[in-house]
Amino acid sequence: MRAIWKGAVSFGLVNVPVRLFAATQEHDIRFHQVHRADGGRIKMRRVCTVCGEEVAWDQLAKGYEAPDGRAVMLEDDDFAGLPLTSGREIDVMEFVPVEAVDPMLFDRTYYLEPEARTVKPYVLLREALVRTERMAVVKVAMRQRETLAVLRVRDDVIVLQTLLWPDEIRDADFDVLTEDVELREAELTMAMSLVESLAADFDPDAYEDAYAQAVGELVEAKLAGMPLPEAEVEEVAGAEVVDLLTALQRSVEAAKRSREEAPKEAPKEAPKDAAKETVKGAAKEASAKKSAPGKRRKSA
Repeated sequence: MRAIWKGAVSFGLVNVPVRLFAATQEHDIRFHQVHRADGGRIKMRRVCTVCGEEVAWDQLAKGYEAPDGRAVMLEDDDFAGLPLTSGREIDVMEFVPVEAVDPMLFDRTYYLEPEARTVKPYVLLREALVRTERMAVVKVAMRQRETLAVLRVRDDVIVLQTLLWPDEIRDADFDVLTEDVELREAELTMAMSLVESLAADFDPDAYEDAYAQAVGELVEAKLAGMPLPEAEVEEVAGAEVVDLLTALQRSVEAAKRSREEAPKEAPKEAPKDAAKETVKGAAKEASAKKSAPGKRRKSA
């Protein structure tokens, strides 16, 4: 991994130099837009809507149009004078209980790595957060803007998780939820029973991205010139109109049967980045076929 930011965590008079690393990555297979006729890559041109000419990168500026139609153009020098555009400090504002921050505010996640000479204050901060069961609310300048974030502990690493600002969370304004709904006690009891029958400790490794795996198999088949995998279509039984309480009862019974029929041994851990490995293997196989002697195919 390559550090995307360098700075220091500052709390009180303690300063901990750290490097920032992206903690997450998508495993989706990336596709390009191509010309269906010959497979050529499609390039997007930056064309001005006024003069119709293609615009080079060094001729681009940032523009903003107000709701009333007024427009303004901003240059790099305009942003250079804004506060905290080059700050290199993660400034601790306060320490709050771990459950105090609404998960809706969480945005991007990063790992903090200390410099070798400052491991002790890093570990000191980490252990203080763990033992007090708190997170640090911080401000940090990233990508030329000030960002609100929290420092929390995951395993042995301090994690910086950026937060959305409160006004970036939309209100759930649904009129239908303001209406009075009458719940029968039997329905509520059965709903709670259904929840308990499906209760478990969350283990993300027990789940896999079936769609990404299917896309990987599709790409592999295409690269190798093999027949496309057949999709498994689940048969859906005809919808039967039942009342809510009956539906809940049947759901509880089905959940119990599913738990009783489930294998006792723990499921095997799915290989990480399965789709990527599948595509890599197929690409090697396809390359080997192309390099083998024989009739050449015309290039697309």
